[in-house]
Amino acid sequence: MALPAEFHEIAERVNNWGRWGADDETGTLNLITDEVVRAAAAEVRTGRRIPLALPLKEDGVQAGLIPGRTNPLHTMVQINQELFGPGTVACSDDAVTMGLQAGTHWDALTHVSHSGRIYNGRPADSITAHGRAAFSGIDKAAPVVSRGVLLDVARAKGLDRLPGGHAVTPEDLAEAEEYGGVSVRAGDVVLVRTGQIQVYLAGDRNGYGFPSPGLSVRTPEWFHARDVAAVANDTLTFEVFPPEIENLWLPVHALHLVEMGMHQGQNWNLEALSTACAETSRYAFLLAAVPEPFVGAVGAPVAPVAVL
Repeated sequence: MALPAEFHEIAERVNNWGRWGADDETGTLNLITDEVVRAAAAEVRTGRRIPLALPLKEDGVQAGLIPGRTNPLHTMVQINQELFGPGTVACSDDAVTMGLQAGTHWDALTHVSHSGRIYNGRPADSITAHGRAAFSGIDKAAPVVSRGVLLDVARAKGLDRLPGGHAVTPEDLAEAEEYGGVSVRAGDVVLVRTGQIQVYLAGDRNGYGFPSPGLSVRTPEWFHARDVAAVANDTLTFEVFPPEIENLWLPVHALHLVEMGMHQGQNWNLEALSTACAETSRYAFLLAAVPEPFVGAVGAPVAPVAVL
């Protein structure tokens, strides 16, 4: 089934192909300049560090909704082994098998394609089983250290958590921006809190994934107009699920990653950050969120830290 005209109209308005050159593989992370990082560092007032990643464990957030995306399988490969003979220093090592998007993660620009293309107009078939992502793999992402802005959509509405199926609109984002007394600016990394992660934290993996609040297909234009560098939220699917438009699956993924070249993150735990921002009435901070540089990967785990 072909993508509807409405999707292509939005895609044309937010398209960044060629904006940073025909060879660009980084996308909107180009907006995180040295000047942006210096300004982000000035947001630090107390030095308080708030981790935003979920623990990586075998009963993690994946409940089978996405085939093959396995929670971490953690194995000890040696325990107190004296590698250099009896009486020498003993070592313990472990290994993990997991989906790179299993927990808190960034999607690479190659995570989705549409109409046979990935970001900057490159062919989707440049992603292969053995070569992986030939272009714009997660290892090509510029270091994600910038000003972070929390748009606490749930708290702005006086809610602990948005209801399942709530589509976060540009009006919702603007309301959260006003609530936090902050203005999103070029090079920012925007974190959108719906409160959905609470479902998983309460022990319900199945309820966490479906139905879920998430971003509306109308929001990419809001981020594009503000030159946002990247966006992450606290849901499994990122966009609202089920979709707003019948049979139009993952349109926000396609608009962000393919058209805009904007990395996006899922399964971020924004609960402690929400509390801290509310206590201090400050919704901007220094954010460090560098993905693990798996070469040619279409996504990677990340352990983000907000510094207030």
